[in-house]
Amino acid sequence: MGPIEETIFAVATGVGRAAVAVMRLSGPDAGAALDALTRGGRPQARRATRVTLRHPFGGESLDQALVLWFPAPGSYTGEDVVEFHLHGGRAVVQAVAEALVSLPRLRPAEPGEFTRRAFAAGKLDLTEAEAVADLVDADTAAQRRQALRQLGGELGRLYDGWRERLIRLLAHLEAAIDFPEEDLPGELDRGARAELSALISDLDRHLVDGRRGERLRDGLSVAIIGPPNAGKSSLLNRLARREAAIVSAQSGTTRDVIEVHLDIAGYPVILADTAGLRDSTDAVESEGIRRALARAATADIKIAVFDGACWPITDAATVGLVDDDTLVVVNKLDRHGEAVPMLGGRAGIGVSARSGAGLDTVLARLGVMVAARLDTAGRPTLTRVRHRVAIEACRGALVRAAGAPLPELVAEDVRLAVRALGRVTGRVAVDEVLDVIFREFCIGK
Repeated sequence: MGPIEETIFAVATGVGRAAVAVMRLSGPDAGAALDALTRGGRPQARRATRVTLRHPFGGESLDQALVLWFPAPGSYTGEDVVEFHLHGGRAVVQAVAEALVSLPRLRPAEPGEFTRRAFAAGKLDLTEAEAVADLVDADTAAQRRQALRQLGGELGRLYDGWRERLIRLLAHLEAAIDFPEEDLPGELDRGARAELSALISDLDRHLVDGRRGERLRDGLSVAIIGPPNAGKSSLLNRLARREAAIVSAQSGTTRDVIEVHLDIAGYPVILADTAGLRDSTDAVESEGIRRALARAATADIKIAVFDGACWPITDAATVGLVDDDTLVVVNKLDRHGEAVPMLGGRAGIGVSARSGAGLDTVLARLGVMVAARLDTAGRPTLTRVRHRVAIEACRGALVRAAGAPLPELVAEDVRLAVRALGRVTGRVAVDEVLDVIFREFCIGK
């Protein structure tokens, strides 16, 4: 990232042909660039104005555009910001970009640079900045809701509240250390340890969340398992509503794990088709079976598919993987003739992957299972490994403080806990994590 004195620009909308493309500028020369392309016709602040954009050298007409002018500090980045709402043709966007780059001290923006400047100006904390990226990447309603809550400061307020409590506690501890002659209240030590215990309990409740926020960002893993020719690939294609996997009457067609990303009841799901489970001497098929078992072991939910043509005879390898995280499905509904198949006291679902019968029930039951694992009930949740590592470091420092024999040691560990919380929101020096965070952003954000 270049010096903050530079003015940056980028297309803030999607790449490719579109009705409208938004070109955004931010920096001290944004106003001068606006004047150069409008021949001094700077519009009123925060009012969309139709203008003719012209090349600053030669005066060639570039586009009829809507222009918005946001003078500092009342802008997204806290700097002077200009938005050109252009016609979305590639030639128009390219012409305006070339005109801007011809001006002094203007350059194309790097990924995430607008949001990074907003963070530097105090417009956002780090959790809110990360939420911007999450909102852009959201594919499901639940992801959108989580990102909006975080962008609204929900997570930052929780951490700032804990940090303020620790700072007050640290001030009391340091007062007792620095001014012992002042005869401060004798209950101070007991009060400090009670506050430490309360904070540790709050952090414990926050950490023991089943990683719901992280899994909501990344998607819940669902593995389809079962014997060969039970209809696993056909079921995957039905749920994906496209031919994602090859379907064949020949056993052992699926050799590798095939993934599709789905929206199930508003939640992101990574659905994986796996190789049929059986004993095999074929080296390639054996590797596929190994991968199938590995995916089943790490999946959040399993869909165990049984062959209805063989029902009630079942595949022992698949039965051995059925547990409370498993949805039992018996395919080939016309062959097994049982409305509600039962397996080990668990009610299964009869389906026909060929006709689609029973698939609505599978989606409904799967939606309930997914929601039970990802619904945050509106509570602030950890959404990144970075957050979890910092909160765990904070908790570790507080545990040490609670057991420290001397006030000086208690104070030092509380100070470390404050710093750990500050790393999440950016309330302390966090240069070492900024590049990692903002390089994940798209251009124009």
